[in-house]
Amino acid sequence: MACDVYKRSRKEDNTLNIIIFFTIFILLFVLQTYIIKKWFIEKLYFSNTTKQYLTYLLYLLFVILLFYPLARYFPVIPNWLYGILSIPIGIIFITFCITILYKLSHLAFYKSNFNSDRRIFFKKSADISAISLAIATNSNAMLNAKNIEIETINIKIRNLKKSYKIVQISDAHIGGLIDKTFIESLVTKVNLLKPDIVVITGDLVDTKLEFAKPALDELKNLNSKFGNYFIIGNHEYFHGVKPIIDYVNSLNIKTLENENVYIGEFNDGFYLCGVYDMFGLRYGSFLPDLEKSLKNTEDQPTILLAHQPKYINEIKDTKGIDLILCGHTHGGQIIPFNLLVHLQQPYIKGLHQHNKHTKIYVNKGTGFWGPPMRLGTTSEITLINIS
Repeated sequence: MACDVYKRSRKEDNTLNIIIFFTIFILLFVLQTYIIKKWFIEKLYFSNTTKQYLTYLLYLLFVILLFYPLARYFPVIPNWLYGILSIPIGIIFITFCITILYKLSHLAFYKSNFNSDRRIFFKKSADISAISLAIATNSNAMLNAKNIEIETINIKIRNLKKSYKIVQISDAHIGGLIDKTFIESLVTKVNLLKPDIVVITGDLVDTKLEFAKPALDELKNLNSKFGNYFIIGNHEYFHGVKPIIDYVNSLNIKTLENENVYIGEFNDGFYLCGVYDMFGLRYGSFLPDLEKSLKNTEDQPTILLAHQPKYINEIKDTKGIDLILCGHTHGGQIIPFNLLVHLQQPYIKGLHQHNKHTKIYVNKGTGFWGPPMRLGTTSEITLINIS
Protein backbone atom coordinates (compact mmCIF):
# COMPACT_ATOMS: atom_id res chain seq x y z
CA MET A 1 0.00 0.00 0.00
CA ALA A 2 2.74 2.45 1.00
CA CYS A 3 4.67 1.56 -2.16
CA ASP A 4 1.61 2.24 -4.32
CA VAL A 5 1.07 5.61 -2.66
CA TYR A 6 4.74 6.48 -3.23
CA LYS A 7 4.56 5.52 -6.91
CA ARG A 8 1.35 7.48 -7.39
CA SER A 9 2.90 10.52 -5.69
CA ARG A 10 5.99 10.34 -7.92
CA LYS A 11 3.84 10.01 -11.02
CA GLU A 12 1.84 13.08 -9.99
CA ASP A 13 5.07 15.02 -9.34
CA ASN A 14 6.41 14.05 -12.77
CA THR A 15 3.18 15.18 -14.44
CA LEU A 16 3.22 18.49 -12.55
CA ASN A 17 6.86 19.13 -13.53
CA ILE A 18 6.04 18.52 -17.18
CA ILE A 19 2.97 20.80 -17.04
CA ILE A 20 4.96 23.62 -15.39
CA PHE A 21 7.80 23.23 -17.90
CA PHE A 22 5.57 23.39 -20.95
CA THR A 23 3.47 26.23 -19.55
CA ILE A 24 6.64 28.35 -19.29
CA PHE A 25 7.76 27.02 -22.66
CA ILE A 26 4.55 28.13 -24.39
CA LEU A 27 4.51 31.54 -22.68
CA LEU A 28 8.05 32.22 -23.89
CA PHE A 29 7.01 31.43 -27.45
CA VAL A 30 3.96 33.65 -27.14
CA LEU A 31 6.36 36.50 -26.31
CA GLN A 32 8.74 35.61 -29.15
CA THR A 33 5.90 35.41 -31.66
CA TYR A 34 4.57 38.81 -30.59
CA ILE A 35 7.99 40.44 -30.89
CA ILE A 36 8.62 38.93 -34.34
CA LYS A 37 5.30 40.36 -35.54
CA LYS A 38 5.74 43.82 -34.01
CA TRP A 39 9.47 44.38 -34.47
CA PHE A 40 10.09 42.53 -37.71
CA ILE A 41 7.11 41.76 -39.93
CA GLU A 42 5.27 45.05 -39.36
CA LYS A 43 8.45 47.05 -40.02
CA LEU A 44 9.25 45.43 -43.38
CA TYR A 45 9.12 47.67 -46.44
CA PHE A 46 6.81 45.19 -48.15
CA SER A 47 3.22 45.44 -49.32
CA ASN A 48 0.51 45.04 -46.71
CA THR A 49 -0.61 41.85 -48.42
CA THR A 50 2.88 40.32 -48.18
CA LYS A 51 3.16 41.29 -44.52
CA GLN A 52 -0.27 39.80 -43.88
CA TYR A 53 0.81 36.48 -45.42
CA LEU A 54 4.00 36.48 -43.33
CA THR A 55 1.90 37.11 -40.21
CA TYR A 56 -0.40 34.20 -41.11
CA LEU A 57 2.65 31.98 -41.57
CA LEU A 58 4.01 33.04 -38.17
CA TYR A 59 0.68 32.32 -36.48
CA LEU A 60 0.49 28.94 -38.22
CA LEU A 61 3.95 28.02 -36.91
CA PHE A 62 2.90 29.02 -33.40
CA VAL A 63 -0.32 26.97 -33.54
CA ILE A 64 1.60 23.92 -34.77
CA LEU A 65 4.08 24.42 -31.95
CA LEU A 66 1.26 24.14 -29.38
CA PHE A 67 0.79 20.47 -30.31
CA TYR A 68 4.47 19.66 -29.73
CA PRO A 69 4.15 18.75 -26.01
CA LEU A 70 1.56 16.08 -26.82
CA ALA A 71 3.70 14.71 -29.64
CA ARG A 72 6.78 14.64 -27.41
CA TYR A 73 5.35 12.69 -24.53
CA PHE A 74 2.73 10.64 -26.36
CA PRO A 75 4.67 9.75 -29.50
CA VAL A 76 2.06 7.67 -31.30
CA ILE A 77 2.20 9.80 -34.43
CA PRO A 78 4.43 9.11 -37.47
CA ASN A 79 7.87 10.67 -37.52
CA TRP A 80 7.12 12.94 -40.47
CA LEU A 81 4.30 14.53 -38.48
CA TYR A 82 6.45 14.79 -35.37
CA GLY A 83 9.04 16.64 -37.43
CA ILE A 84 6.41 19.12 -38.64
CA LEU A 85 5.27 19.73 -35.04
CA SER A 86 8.79 20.24 -33.66
CA ILE A 87 10.48 22.35 -36.34
CA PRO A 88 8.49 25.55 -35.50
CA ILE A 89 10.28 25.68 -32.13
CA GLY A 90 13.60 26.25 -33.87
CA ILE A 91 12.23 28.46 -36.63
CA ILE A 92 10.53 30.85 -34.21
CA PHE A 93 13.55 30.98 -31.88
CA ILE A 94 16.06 31.63 -34.68
CA THR A 95 13.77 34.19 -36.30
CA PHE A 96 13.32 35.87 -32.92
CA CYS A 97 17.12 36.21 -32.62
CA ILE A 98 17.31 37.68 -36.13
CA THR A 99 14.47 40.04 -35.15
CA ILE A 100 16.55 41.40 -32.28
CA LEU A 101 19.44 42.07 -34.67
CA TYR A 102 17.02 43.62 -37.14
CA LYS A 103 15.61 45.91 -34.43
CA LEU A 104 19.10 47.10 -33.46
CA SER A 105 20.05 47.77 -37.09
CA HIS A 106 16.69 49.47 -37.61
CA LEU A 107 17.43 51.91 -34.78
CA ALA A 108 20.89 52.64 -36.16
CA PHE A 109 19.48 53.09 -39.66
CA TYR A 110 17.03 55.81 -38.62
CA LYS A 111 19.78 57.75 -36.89
CA SER A 112 21.72 57.94 -40.16
CA ASN A 113 21.90 61.02 -42.39
CA PHE A 114 20.76 59.33 -45.61
CA ASN A 115 18.44 61.26 -47.89
CA SER A 116 14.96 59.91 -48.58
CA ASP A 117 15.79 57.94 -51.75
CA ARG A 118 18.88 56.32 -50.30
CA ARG A 119 17.01 55.59 -47.06
CA ILE A 120 14.31 53.70 -48.99
CA PHE A 121 16.91 51.80 -51.04
CA PHE A 122 18.87 50.69 -47.99
CA LYS A 123 15.67 49.86 -46.09
CA LYS A 124 14.45 47.57 -48.89
CA SER A 125 17.88 45.95 -49.18
CA ALA A 126 18.10 45.41 -45.43
CA ASP A 127 14.61 43.90 -45.30
CA ILE A 128 15.31 41.45 -48.13
CA SER A 129 18.63 40.54 -46.50
CA ALA A 130 16.94 39.90 -43.16
CA ILE A 131 14.32 37.62 -44.73
CA SER A 132 17.05 35.80 -46.67
CA LEU A 133 19.12 35.41 -43.51
CA ALA A 134 16.15 33.93 -41.64
CA ILE A 135 15.51 31.39 -44.42
CA ALA A 136 19.19 30.46 -44.86
CA THR A 137 19.89 30.16 -41.13
CA ASN A 138 16.88 27.97 -40.44
CA SER A 139 17.67 25.75 -43.43
CA ASN A 140 21.29 25.35 -42.34
CA ALA A 141 20.22 24.47 -38.80
CA MET A 142 17.94 21.69 -40.07
CA LEU A 143 20.65 20.23 -42.30
CA ASN A 144 23.26 20.45 -39.53
CA ALA A 145 21.20 18.33 -37.11
CA LYS A 146 21.41 15.31 -39.42
CA ASN A 147 25.16 14.96 -39.01
CA ILE A 148 26.79 13.17 -36.09
CA GLU A 149 30.50 13.86 -35.94
CA ILE A 150 33.16 11.72 -34.29
CA GLU A 151 35.11 13.93 -31.89
CA THR A 152 38.49 12.36 -31.07
CA ILE A 153 40.46 13.56 -28.06
CA ASN A 154 43.58 12.28 -26.33
CA ILE A 155 43.87 12.69 -22.56
CA LYS A 156 46.73 11.89 -20.22
CA ILE A 157 45.65 10.30 -16.92
CA ARG A 158 48.04 10.21 -13.98
CA ASN A 159 49.45 6.77 -13.07
CA LEU A 160 47.50 5.02 -15.83
CA LYS A 161 49.71 2.17 -17.01
CA LYS A 162 47.81 1.14 -20.12
CA SER A 163 45.90 2.97 -22.80
CA TYR A 164 42.13 2.64 -23.13
CA LYS A 165 39.58 3.70 -25.67
CA ILE A 166 36.37 5.19 -24.26
CA VAL A 167 33.38 6.05 -26.44
CA GLN A 168 31.00 8.57 -24.90
CA ILE A 169 27.47 9.24 -26.08
CA SER A 170 25.13 11.60 -24.29
CA ASP A 171 21.74 13.29 -24.48
CA ALA A 172 20.21 11.04 -27.11
CA HIS A 173 16.74 12.05 -25.88
CA ILE A 174 14.96 8.98 -27.21
CA GLY A 175 11.45 9.98 -28.23
CA GLY A 176 9.96 11.55 -31.33
CA LEU A 177 12.54 11.67 -34.14
CA ILE A 178 15.14 9.89 -31.98
CA ASP A 179 13.71 6.45 -32.66
CA LYS A 180 14.73 2.85 -33.25
CA THR A 181 16.31 3.66 -36.61
CA PHE A 182 18.36 6.52 -35.16
CA ILE A 183 19.69 4.37 -32.28
CA GLU A 184 20.39 1.43 -34.60
CA SER A 185 22.55 3.69 -36.76
CA LEU A 186 24.22 5.15 -33.67
CA VAL A 187 25.13 1.70 -32.35
CA THR A 188 26.69 0.81 -35.70
CA LYS A 189 28.85 3.95 -35.60
CA VAL A 190 29.94 3.25 -32.02
CA ASN A 191 30.85 -0.39 -32.70
CA LEU A 192 33.03 0.61 -35.65
CA LEU A 193 35.23 2.52 -33.16
CA LYS A 194 36.00 -0.75 -31.28
CA PRO A 195 35.76 0.78 -27.79
CA ASP A 196 37.12 -0.68 -24.58
CA ILE A 197 34.09 0.79 -22.80
CA VAL A 198 31.02 2.78 -23.79
CA VAL A 199 29.64 5.43 -21.43
CA ILE A 200 26.23 7.08 -21.74
CA THR A 201 26.15 10.29 -19.71
CA GLY A 202 22.44 10.85 -19.17
CA ASP A 203 19.24 12.06 -20.86
CA LEU A 204 18.98 8.81 -22.78
CA VAL A 205 15.19 8.59 -22.40
CA ASP A 206 12.86 11.53 -22.94
CA THR A 207 9.44 9.96 -23.30
CA LYS A 208 7.35 7.33 -21.56
CA LEU A 209 9.37 4.14 -21.16
CA GLU A 210 6.81 2.10 -23.09
CA PHE A 211 7.43 4.26 -26.16
CA ALA A 212 11.22 4.24 -25.71
CA LYS A 213 11.70 0.47 -25.45
CA PRO A 214 12.02 -0.32 -29.20
CA ALA A 215 14.85 2.21 -29.51
CA LEU A 216 16.46 1.21 -26.21
CA ASP A 217 16.51 -2.42 -27.29
CA GLU A 218 19.00 -1.52 -30.02
CA LEU A 219 21.55 -0.71 -27.30
CA LYS A 220 21.83 -4.45 -26.58
CA ASN A 221 23.99 -4.57 -29.70
CA LEU A 222 26.69 -2.27 -28.30
CA ASN A 223 30.03 -4.09 -28.32
CA SER A 224 32.88 -3.17 -25.99
CA LYS A 225 35.71 -5.00 -24.29
CA PHE A 226 35.01 -4.02 -20.68
CA GLY A 227 31.32 -3.19 -20.71
CA ASN A 228 28.78 -0.41 -21.27
CA TYR A 229 27.84 2.08 -18.54
CA PHE A 230 25.08 4.60 -17.98
CA ILE A 231 24.20 7.40 -15.59
CA ILE A 232 20.83 9.15 -15.41
CA GLY A 233 20.33 12.74 -16.49
CA ASN A 234 17.68 15.24 -15.47
CA HIS A 235 15.17 14.08 -18.11
CA GLU A 236 15.02 10.55 -16.71
CA TYR A 237 13.42 12.02 -13.58
CA PHE A 238 10.44 13.14 -15.67
CA HIS A 239 9.66 9.63 -16.89
CA GLY A 240 10.30 7.31 -13.95
CA VAL A 241 13.89 6.88 -12.80
CA LYS A 242 13.63 3.38 -11.34
CA PRO A 243 11.82 1.74 -14.29
CA ILE A 244 14.28 3.32 -16.71
CA ILE A 245 17.29 2.14 -14.70
CA ASP A 246 15.87 -1.38 -14.45
CA TYR A 247 15.19 -1.57 -18.16
CA VAL A 248 18.58 -0.16 -19.18
CA ASN A 249 20.27 -2.65 -16.87
CA SER A 250 18.47 -5.46 -18.69
CA LEU A 251 20.20 -4.41 -21.93
CA ASN A 252 23.70 -5.44 -20.84
CA ILE A 253 24.35 -1.89 -19.69
CA LYS A 254 25.36 -1.17 -16.10
CA THR A 255 23.82 1.94 -14.50
CA LEU A 256 26.26 3.51 -12.08
CA GLU A 257 24.15 4.61 -9.11
CA ASN A 258 26.55 6.51 -6.86
CA GLU A 259 29.01 3.68 -7.28
CA ASN A 260 32.10 2.64 -9.17
CA VAL A 261 33.56 -0.24 -11.13
CA TYR A 262 37.14 -1.10 -11.95
CA ILE A 263 37.96 -1.18 -15.64
CA GLY A 264 40.77 -3.45 -16.86
CA GLU A 265 43.10 -5.74 -14.98
CA PHE A 266 43.86 -4.58 -11.45
CA ASN A 267 46.72 -2.07 -11.21
CA ASP A 268 46.62 -1.63 -14.99
CA GLY A 269 43.21 0.01 -15.25
CA PHE A 270 41.13 2.76 -13.68
CA TYR A 271 38.03 3.34 -11.62
CA LEU A 272 34.89 4.46 -13.43
CA CYS A 273 32.50 6.25 -11.07
CA GLY A 274 29.00 7.56 -11.64
CA VAL A 275 26.59 9.75 -9.69
CA TYR A 276 22.89 10.49 -9.93
CA ASP A 277 22.04 13.83 -11.50
CA MET A 278 21.75 17.06 -9.51
CA PHE A 279 18.05 17.21 -10.42
CA GLY A 280 17.61 14.58 -7.73
CA LEU A 281 18.15 17.31 -5.13
CA ARG A 282 14.92 18.96 -6.35
CA TYR A 283 13.19 15.67 -6.99
CA GLY A 284 13.74 14.44 -3.43
CA SER A 285 15.26 11.05 -4.25
CA PHE A 286 18.02 9.54 -6.37
CA LEU A 287 20.36 12.19 -4.98
CA PRO A 288 24.00 12.38 -6.11
CA ASP A 289 26.46 11.09 -3.51
CA LEU A 290 30.04 11.70 -4.56
CA GLU A 291 31.59 10.18 -1.44
CA LYS A 292 29.80 6.92 -2.03
CA SER A 293 30.67 7.00 -5.72
CA LEU A 294 34.39 7.42 -5.01
CA LYS A 295 34.59 4.82 -2.23
CA ASN A 296 37.87 2.87 -2.25
CA THR A 297 39.26 4.68 -5.29
CA GLU A 298 42.07 6.45 -3.44
CA ASP A 299 45.40 6.78 -5.27
CA GLN A 300 44.02 5.12 -8.40
CA PRO A 301 43.31 6.65 -11.81
CA THR A 302 39.68 7.78 -11.58
CA ILE A 303 37.08 8.95 -14.08
CA LEU A 304 33.72 10.32 -12.94
CA LEU A 305 30.50 10.39 -14.96
CA ALA A 306 28.25 13.32 -13.99
CA HIS A 307 25.49 14.51 -16.29
CA GLN A 308 25.72 18.27 -15.67
CA PRO A 309 29.04 20.14 -15.92
CA LYS A 310 28.07 22.38 -12.99
CA TYR A 311 28.30 19.39 -10.68
CA ILE A 312 32.03 20.05 -10.63
CA ASN A 313 31.32 23.21 -8.60
CA GLU A 314 29.74 21.04 -5.89
CA ILE A 315 32.97 19.10 -5.39
CA LYS A 316 35.06 20.72 -2.67
CA ASP A 317 38.24 18.87 -3.58
CA THR A 318 38.67 17.21 -6.99
CA LYS A 319 42.13 15.90 -6.17
CA GLY A 320 41.08 12.25 -6.44
CA ILE A 321 39.32 12.71 -9.79
CA ASP A 322 41.40 12.79 -12.96
CA LEU A 323 38.64 13.30 -15.51
CA ILE A 324 34.94 14.13 -15.43
CA LEU A 325 32.73 13.27 -18.41
CA CYS A 326 29.50 15.25 -18.79
CA GLY A 327 26.74 16.11 -21.23
CA HIS A 328 23.52 18.09 -20.69
CA THR A 329 24.37 21.34 -22.50
CA HIS A 330 24.00 20.16 -26.13
CA GLY A 331 26.76 22.67 -26.80
CA GLY A 332 23.95 25.23 -26.76
CA GLN A 333 22.28 23.40 -29.72
CA ILE A 334 21.11 26.66 -31.34
CA ILE A 335 23.15 29.84 -30.95
CA PRO A 336 22.80 32.22 -29.16
CA PHE A 337 21.19 29.81 -26.67
CA ASN A 338 24.73 28.77 -25.70
CA LEU A 339 25.11 32.17 -24.01
CA LEU A 340 22.11 31.42 -21.80
CA VAL A 341 23.42 27.93 -21.03
CA HIS A 342 26.72 29.44 -19.94
CA LEU A 343 24.88 31.41 -17.25
CA GLN A 344 24.05 28.09 -15.58
CA GLN A 345 26.91 25.81 -16.61
CA PRO A 346 30.64 26.54 -16.22
CA TYR A 347 31.52 24.60 -19.38
CA ILE A 348 29.48 24.26 -22.57
CA LYS A 349 31.47 21.85 -24.71
CA GLY A 350 34.86 20.29 -25.19
CA LEU A 351 37.85 19.58 -22.98
CA HIS A 352 38.88 21.89 -20.14
CA GLN A 353 41.57 21.83 -17.49
CA HIS A 354 39.46 22.64 -14.41
CA ASN A 355 42.43 22.70 -12.04
CA LYS A 356 45.83 21.05 -11.74
CA HIS A 357 44.23 17.76 -10.69
CA THR A 358 41.14 17.45 -12.87
CA LYS A 359 40.08 17.75 -16.49
CA ILE A 360 36.46 17.89 -17.63
CA TYR A 361 35.01 16.97 -21.00
CA VAL A 362 31.51 18.06 -22.08
CA ASN A 363 29.87 16.10 -24.90
CA LYS A 364 27.69 18.32 -27.14
CA GLY A 365 24.97 15.68 -27.28
CA THR A 366 24.46 12.79 -29.65
CA GLY A 367 20.83 13.64 -30.36
CA PHE A 368 18.85 16.82 -29.89
CA TRP A 369 15.96 18.12 -27.82
CA GLY A 370 12.95 19.67 -29.49
CA PRO A 371 13.42 20.63 -33.13
CA PRO A 372 15.78 18.64 -35.37
CA MET A 373 18.01 21.68 -35.64
CA ARG A 374 21.53 22.66 -34.62
CA LEU A 375 23.17 26.00 -35.27
CA GLY A 376 26.76 26.72 -34.34
CA THR A 377 27.26 23.22 -32.95
CA THR A 378 27.06 19.60 -34.07
CA SER A 379 25.89 16.31 -32.62
CA GLU A 380 28.74 14.10 -31.53
CA ILE A 381 30.04 10.70 -30.56
CA THR A 382 33.21 11.20 -28.54
CA LEU A 383 36.18 8.89 -28.91
CA ILE A 384 38.38 9.43 -25.88
CA ASN A 385 41.85 7.88 -25.90
CA ILE A 386 43.23 7.86 -22.37
CA SER A 387 46.82 6.99 -21.59
